[in-house]
Amino acid sequence: MDSYVLTPQAQNCLQELMRIWFDFERRLGKVPIVTRLQQGRLTLEDYRKLLCQLRQQVIEGSRWITRCASSFNKDFADVRSQVIQHALEEHRDYELLERDFVAAGGTLKQIQTAPKNPGSEALHGFMMHRASQENPIDLIGAMWIIEGLGNKMAKEWASAVDEHLGHNGKLSSFMHYHGENDEHHMEKLYALLDRVCAVPDAHRSITRTAKVVARLYALQLEEVDNDE
Repeated sequence: MDSYVLTPQAQNCLQELMRIWFDFERRLGKVPIVTRLQQGRLTLEDYRKLLCQLRQQVIEGSRWITRCASSFNKDFADVRSQVIQHALEEHRDYELLERDFVAAGGTLKQIQTAPKNPGSEALHGFMMHRASQENPIDLIGAMWIIEGLGNKMAKEWASAVDEHLGHNGKLSSFMHYHGENDEHHMEKLYALLDRVCAVPDAHRSITRTAKVVARLYALQLEEVDNDE
């Protein structure tokens, strides 16, 4: 962020997004599977369950990002171009999760056929609904939460997996990748935030969507332990 100077409107929105993030981070800290991960009590079975649900979010993520891009009209052509590029960069990230899952003792069929849990269903449904609206600038709030998770927590989670489950980093390629690359994506988000915050009601819609996505993402992780 130091390399990008935001307008006053964007700075106000960013301050609210940061408050939402801190609340999200506290909420995640109370989710059982995240607690076990951070405390070094995660088993391989736990980790496979986590990877299955992360794959659901990631593979559906490329869909809602692409839908989002298609919903911008000519007045937001520059935003559409940036969102398309983002989708292109991440649309096959689920393959990293599949490799990690197999390295953790699962099979490709298991992770590819695992059902969405209720939290994943709710998150995907909300994202696709918002992405289908014209000029869905509020989804910058969704990207803030999801990219922020990769930027701020993926390295920490990857280190915990490596330390307590071993396998010389072969189980955590997805987390390592996002821990190293999502900082660049966050820089792009600052620019997008600056671009759209001059639009009336942008601040309110972006922060509202960020709040919803934070709650649904936490729900997705809360449901990891609830086998169907």
